[in-house]
Amino acid sequence: LAFILWTSNPFWRLFPAPPDGNDLNPLLQDPGLAFHPPFLYLGYVGLSMSYSFAIAALIEGRVDAAWARWVRPWTLLAWINLTLGIALGSWWAYYELGWGGWWFWDPVENASFMPWLISAALLHSAIVVEKRNTLKSWTILLSIFAFSLSLIGTFIVRSGVITSVHAFASDPTRGVFILGMLVVAIGGGLALYAWRAPKMRAEGVFAPVSREGGLILNNLLLTVACAVVFLGTLAPLFREMIDGSKISVGAPFFDLSFTPFMILLAIALPFGAVMPWKRGHLGKAWRKIMIAAAIAFLVGALLWGLAEDRSPFAPIGIALAAWVVFGALADLAERSKLGRASIGETIRRLINLPRADWGKSIAHMGFGFTIFGISAVSAWETEDIRLAKVGDVIEVGGYEITFDGVRGVPGPNYNADIGRFTAMKNGKLEALLFPEKRFYQVQQMPTTEAGIHSGLTRDLYVVLGDPADGGKQWAVRSYVKPWANWIWLGALVMALGGLVSLTDRRYRVGAVAKAQKRAPATPSAAATPAE
Repeated sequence: LAFILWTSNPFWRLFPAPPDGNDLNPLLQDPGLAFHPPFLYLGYVGLSMSYSFAIAALIEGRVDAAWARWVRPWTLLAWINLTLGIALGSWWAYYELGWGGWWFWDPVENASFMPWLISAALLHSAIVVEKRNTLKSWTILLSIFAFSLSLIGTFIVRSGVITSVHAFASDPTRGVFILGMLVVAIGGGLALYAWRAPKMRAEGVFAPVSREGGLILNNLLLTVACAVVFLGTLAPLFREMIDGSKISVGAPFFDLSFTPFMILLAIALPFGAVMPWKRGHLGKAWRKIMIAAAIAFLVGALLWGLAEDRSPFAPIGIALAAWVVFGALADLAERSKLGRASIGETIRRLINLPRADWGKSIAHMGFGFTIFGISAVSAWETEDIRLAKVGDVIEVGGYEITFDGVRGVPGPNYNADIGRFTAMKNGKLEALLFPEKRFYQVQQMPTTEAGIHSGLTRDLYVVLGDPADGGKQWAVRSYVKPWANWIWLGALVMALGGLVSLTDRRYRVGAVAKAQKRAPATPSAAATPAE
């Protein structure tokens, strides 16, 4: 409230008032932007609950299983909303901006991704606190970091210190105010942690090869991956502060430095899921998931044998995806004693599994689906960029796309040039595509609306660019994107897994059964009034 009143007062007036208004930013005039920001906001605010639980625990000096059971559903709810918000933002950028991609490693994209990574680590760390009464200080620290990164995201978006296509303001007054909030919230939380955390002693003892060890490895990989994103995002700011130089940190840095940690995480997930608590054995764990490993190896080998360019990216990525998905299924099979008990007993065990276990397996499978989509579209995408005349046939990815023409159409607050493209394959009509080039008069700003024909196995994606040669030719970009929708399908499945876990009976407060009313006690016949 203070921020709004002192730095962003919505009641300040513009003078002279623009006769037609300033209009909303054209990029934001899309239904996708009605859902993307609220989900992210719910995720950020939800992590304030985890932060509050951490501060309360530090003040009280006590963290136990009950604390972990309370903090997990709030963190899980925030993580679900962040998952949906990030996925919706990626999908919006994919179909609205017309650049053909789904993730740009933009600072504001990273600002939402970093809390997602840390909250995922926090969810797994809180399991250890709940089950084994250890990792207390680490879990408290993750709770502080998760909300702190949400505040840092606010600073990145609202202060204007970092150039971004998503940045909303460049007013230094706002940046100073938010910086003060960061000092109080983050500095105060970390100061309290430094004072009180050493008094929290871990009680559980476990071997490195155990479920606890697997969850710690999970935490290390997620937090180091988050640190890489953090450093890459703020490196331009740090460099400018040091010597005034301006540098740009883009996709090549993040792809090379972030991807290895996700590969290791994908390898470790099935092992950690089937490990017993306290002490485990790699050989026994391997026997539980060796069928999943065999399937993943066969998938990778088959893709390697069929590939023409011998690039290892697709075989490795899709084999990892199969490993994660079938590893999750192997965990369910092991818990239900599939093949070692009758079908009825197996079904009964599956039905009676805690919802948190179902949610874990579903979320892990969603992670595998996303890996599959990213690997497939990155390795097998084909594109064609050219100046095209009406009647030209564009051959791309086995499709023949005919440029039928362009017509001008007035919109409610813009003028649009709408192209028509006919996509054929093997002589059969596949789709009609209508990409647009819009121009908003008030903002004096052009935007692009891609023409997309989506399917479960591929997207046809056509972008109409600017005219050339007096309107006789148009810049046209055509793409065939195999399995692209599995990126967002995986995110939805991850969120579904979180929702299933959220309904686990351990995280619901059960209503205490009402005691039956008893008749008022009556004195016995032998009792006297004095008694």
